[in-house]
Amino acid sequence: MKANNFSLPSEYTIRPASSNDLWSIRYLVFSAILDPTQLHWQQFWIIECQNKIVACGQLRNFYQAQELGSLVVKPAWRGRGLATFLIQHLIHTATQPLYLECLGERLAQFYQRFGFVATNFEDLPNSLQKKFKFTHLAQKFGKLPVVFMQHHDFRS
Repeated sequence: MKANNFSLPSEYTIRPASSNDLWSIRYLVFSAILDPTQLHWQQFWIIECQNKIVACGQLRNFYQAQELGSLVVKPAWRGRGLATFLIQHLIHTATQPLYLECLGERLAQFYQRFGFVATNFEDLPNSLQKKFKFTHLAQKFGKLPVVFMQHHDFRS
């Protein structure tokens, strides 16, 4: 399968998650210490190798926006381009303006490669401001290096 200019190696498959994947998704998200809220399997995409889930990510749906979130690649499978493929796939799959929040400048620079640009909290859609309000407060008081980002090239 191909997303933009990156091909997924033939031993991997990407597919929409099913209800049977919920516990694997939860395990991946909790093990990566990511936001455990809004883990709706219907919003996830899965990458498998030999019938084992090795990566996942989701497009959370909000009013007039989507959030790329819960992106996890199992540690033993990192460095193989799976995150790159999954991010490109999620961007291509998005049906509304796409946003994300990430911790730290290093991760923000990583997402810039995919067309995400930093944006101010005040410029986020109201639906995302409600979701991100606590991390914004932590950011505002210097406790959390959160960067809010928007994908620059949304298609109508």
